[in-house]
Amino acid sequence: MDWIQALIMGIFQGLTEYLPVSSSGHLALAAKILNISDPEKVMSLTIAVHVATVCSTLVILWKEIAWLFKGLFKFDSSYPRSPYGIKSLNEEQNYALNIIVSMIPVGIVGLCFKDTIEEFFSSLTVVGVCLLATAALLSFSYFARPRKKEHISLKDAFIIGIAQAVAVLPGLSRSGSTIGTGLLLGDNKEKLAQFSFLMVIPPILGEAALNIKDMIEMGAAEAMAGISPFALAVGFVAAFITGCLACKLMINLVKKGKMIYFAIYCAIVGCATLIYTLA
Repeated sequence: MDWIQALIMGIFQGLTEYLPVSSSGHLALAAKILNISDPEKVMSLTIAVHVATVCSTLVILWKEIAWLFKGLFKFDSSYPRSPYGIKSLNEEQNYALNIIVSMIPVGIVGLCFKDTIEEFFSSLTVVGVCLLATAALLSFSYFARPRKKEHISLKDAFIIGIAQAVAVLPGLSRSGSTIGTGLLLGDNKEKLAQFSFLMVIPPILGEAALNIKDMIEMGAAEAMAGISPFALAVGFVAAFITGCLACKLMINLVKKGKMIYFAIYCAIVGCATLIYTLA
């Protein structure tokens, strides 16, 4: 894989990780278009670009992350107690608990069904069908008018986590699934977008750790064969820069309720993908 291919893959990842159009689906399509057939070549680059998007989140949402950690270990005897005598959590601790609860479904899926899910990434038919499913979810969330909530509850966090777990399939947008589900539940738009981008950091790092473990078992020389460190660096930087831009853009779009445009895009790309695979 040369640096131009890595650049294109990095741009695809950076843009589509945050925009509700499925990064995994677009990476599969990009790999097909660029004629990248060796999954091991894609694995090393996939780790690099996914870590790059995590870095993008840390940069764009650093104020929210700093707020979270500042209050996470703050304990005050004045906090009200629950009916069971347990001291209630402050806002930051509740937020962190929501993130932990949202990780449970995707953690189970990742640990128990990782190999099964990876088999779907070679199927453009699955990508096409899942893109259409993403379009349907985004459309429902745009037209639905549920009762609005100010805060994301523990129950909502778990349901949003289930949506994230299902979105491991290529073509199902993670951000589209989590934000769309949250909108259907009536959660606050601005807080929902931030929560969606923060809740994905631990699973992405966990997946990267598992992939690195596989690469170590495979051998560094074999895992890096066919792609240079320079190409990996190009892909990382491209994903980081475009990720920063897409993250900021997506937060503003969610606030303004412009998700329907992405539903139309996913429907078009999904149909085109299915037509291509069936032709």
